[in-house]
Amino acid sequence: MSELTFEQMLDESFKTIRTGEIVSGEVIDVKPDYIILNIGYKSDGVLSKAEYTNDLSIDLTEKVKIGDKLDVKVLKVNDGEGQVSLTHKRLVMDKGSKILEDAFNEKTTVKGVVTQIPNNKGVIVVVDDVRVFIPAGLLSDVYEKDLSKFMDKEIEFLMQEYDPKQRRYIGNRKELITAQKAKALEEVLSKINVGDTVEGTVKNVTDFGAFIDLGGIDGLLHIKEMSWGRIESAKKLYKAGDKVKVLIKEINGNRISLSTKFEDENPWKDLSARFPVGSVVTGKVARMTDFGAFIQLEGGVDALLHVSQISKNHIEKPSDVLKIGDEVTAEVTEVNEENNRISLSVRAMLQPKKKDEATDDNGEEYATVDVESVVAAQVEEEAKEAPAAVEASVEEAPVAEAAPAEEAPAEEAAPAEE
Repeated sequence: MSELTFEQMLDESFKTIRTGEIVSGEVIDVKPDYIILNIGYKSDGVLSKAEYTNDLSIDLTEKVKIGDKLDVKVLKVNDGEGQVSLTHKRLVMDKGSKILEDAFNEKTTVKGVVTQIPNNKGVIVVVDDVRVFIPAGLLSDVYEKDLSKFMDKEIEFLMQEYDPKQRRYIGNRKELITAQKAKALEEVLSKINVGDTVEGTVKNVTDFGAFIDLGGIDGLLHIKEMSWGRIESAKKLYKAGDKVKVLIKEINGNRISLSTKFEDENPWKDLSARFPVGSVVTGKVARMTDFGAFIQLEGGVDALLHVSQISKNHIEKPSDVLKIGDEVTAEVTEVNEENNRISLSVRAMLQPKKKDEATDDNGEEYATVDVESVVAAQVEEEAKEAPAAVEASVEEAPVAEAAPAEEAPAEEAAPAEE
C-alpha cells in the first residue's frame, strides 16, 4: 500500500462537488462586482454580480458582508483559473419559478414588487428574481391612466400564464380584485338593508357625488342626496378620508345608493303648517335665474319668487331689481308638500285683496302662479334651463271670469218733498 502524498491527502480532506450541485458557502471577501465564498472545496467559489442579481446597478458591498452565509449553485467546477464559478441568482429564480408554477396550477395568489413600468403598457413584478409582466388591462378592474403609482409597491395577483421554457410569465391582478370585490359585496349585503344607517369612509369625491367605502365595497352618495338644500359642489363638502354617517337608500345588484338626507332632519316636514298660504315670510335671495329668484326661508328651504311676482310693474329678469343676499318679504301663495316647493309673491302684498275676485280696483288682472307652473319652473331651473313655456304659463295666468251681474230692481221713487 503506497503512501499518499501531501497534496493527495489535502485533496481528500475536501468534499467533492459537481456542476449543478447546490452548496452553502461563507463570504470571505466582497468587491463591488464579485463575491468570494468558502464552499468547503479545495478552491474558493466566485460569485459575480451578474450571477448574484438581475439588478446590475447595485454595489455588492452594500448588499453582502464578510461572514454572511449564501446558498449557491455550482456552474463550473473549474472556471479556467482554478476557481469554482457559482450562481445565486439562478437558485433564487428556480425557487421563484416554483412559486409561480404552484400559483398557476393551484389558482392561488402571489406577491411581488413592481420594479419597472415599460411604456405605461403594464408593470414588471419581480418574484424571487423572476420577472412577471402584468398588462395595464389586467392591472385593475378600472382603467388606470397613470401606472407610476404602482412603482416600488408590493402587489398581489394571480398567474394568467406560466411558460418557463419561453420565459413567459403573465400576471392578472384584475381577476383578483374583481373576485375580492364580489366577496366583499356579498358580505356587506348580508349585513345591510335598505333603510339602515351605517358609517363609511369617503374614498373619492367627484363633481356629481362621493364614493363611500362601506367596508370593502363602495356606495354612491349623489350630490342631490347630500343635503335637503342645494349643494353647489360635493368637493366643498367632503374630502377623501372623511368619516360619514349614511342612509342605505337603494340596493340594485352591486350598486348601493346612499343618502345623508335623514327624515327626522327634513326641513320640509310640516311645510303647510309652518308656511301656510297667505302668511308673510322673510328670507334672503339665495340664487337667481331668468325666470325667478329663489328665496331661502330656512336652512334647506328655498321658495320660488317668480319674476312676474316681484313687482306690480313689468320686470324682464330678477337681477334687474335683486341681487344675491338681498332680504325679501313676500306672501306665500302656493305650497306643494309632495314636491317640497313653495311659491312666493311680493306683488300680492302690494295689491288690495277682494274676495272671490281676480281683478284689482282698476279692473286689472291679478297675476297668479299655480302649483304646476311652480313645480315645472323649479325642475327646469335645476336642469339649468328656463323654457319660455314655463314663463308664459305664469305671466299669462288664466283670468277668472266675472259672474254676470244681476239686474238691479228699479229704484223706488223718492217721496216728493212737500
